[in-house]
This record gives sequence, C-alpha cells and structure tokens, in this order.
Amino acid sequence: MAKAPLYDASGRRAGETDLSEAVFGSDVNIPLVHQKVVAERNAARQGTHDTRGRSEVAGGGRKPYRQKGTGRARQGSTRAPHYRHGGIVFGPTPRDYTQDMPRRMKQAALRSALSAKAADGQLLVIEDFKLSRISTREAALLLDAMEIGAKALLVVEDYDGTLLKSVRNIPGVVLRTAREVSTMDVVNGGQVVLTRAALVRIEEASAK
Repeated sequence: MAKAPLYDASGRRAGETDLSEAVFGSDVNIPLVHQKVVAERNAARQGTHDTRGRSEVAGGGRKPYRQKGTGRARQGSTRAPHYRHGGIVFGPTPRDYTQDMPRRMKQAALRSALSAKAADGQLLVIEDFKLSRISTREAALLLDAMEIGAKALLVVEDYDGTLLKSVRNIPGVVLRTAREVSTMDVVNGGQVVLTRAALVRIEEASAK
C-alpha cells in the first residue's frame, strides 16, 4: 500500500496516510508521461505565427528590367524570395498545435506522474490548507512548517480566493484544483502537496 506523510492543518507531522494503489502505486510509464507533457505544451501554443509569401508582400507589380540585353539574370518581380523585402519561402503560417490523446491515456499519464512523486517521497498530504485572511506570510509559514522546498504544487479541492491571493506571490508555488491539475503541473511542480479533500477527489476521478 502506497503511503504519504500526513500533516495537520497547522503544518505539523501527524503520521502517514494510505494512498490508493491504483492511482499512486501504478507503474511509471515515462514515454506516456512525456507524450502527455508535450501535448499540454503544444496545446498552450497560440499558433498565430505568420510570414508573407511572394504573393502577399507589397510591390513587385512590374518587371524590374527588360528580359534581354542587360547581361543580368532575367527577373519577373522584386518580391521574389531572393530579393530584399521579398516573400518568405516555407515560412510559418497559422496552425493548431493540439495533439489529441484518448482519455484513458491522459488518466494513465497523470497516474504515472503522481506515482513517481509518491515513490520519490515528494508527495505530501495536509488535512486542510485554510487561511483566516489574505496573507502571503501565513501561507509561506505553513509551507515552511511542512519543510516544503523551493518548488511546490499545492492541490486543493476547489478554488479559495483567500488562498489564491495568499500563495500567488510565493516564488515556486503553484496552486491548482484537483479537477484541473495536469501531468505537466505534477512533473514541473517539485513537491506535491494535496489537501485531504483534493486527494479524495483525485482518487474518485481516477476510478471512473
């Protein structure tokens, strides 16, 4: 049975908690994780890059000089690619970088990433991460009490405006909900801190 360190709401160690073997104890499929991370990075690309071909640039409407008798190579337009300010050959054009993956593969990639974190001792569970007021200092002190390193992914059940505004200025800390956490978040997040409610939500979602 996979286990993770358990902390109370004040950040003090309170023993260990059991983790779902199906979610946090699965085999780590590194190629699948890589494929999912690449797909997520590509999905974040705008794909609005564009260059103009010779038919799109301005000018070049007439022949620059006569066909014969100049001793020069014949030319039909100054917008040809080899001219300055000419069109671009094979330049980038707008495109969609989205890479589709089956839902089961996406779930398997997330399970693999979470299992790798659990196996490395980089996954922690806290009973609740609540703040009475907006305070970056209080949030940082709570993370320090748990001995969180320079990078951390904090996963909660649902967004809390007070918590969001408190942790967004802490360098290296990323806040996500259990519903939206991605494979790339887990891979790049350093230590993964799950609230008890977020843990239950992730385990329930993976069981579907």
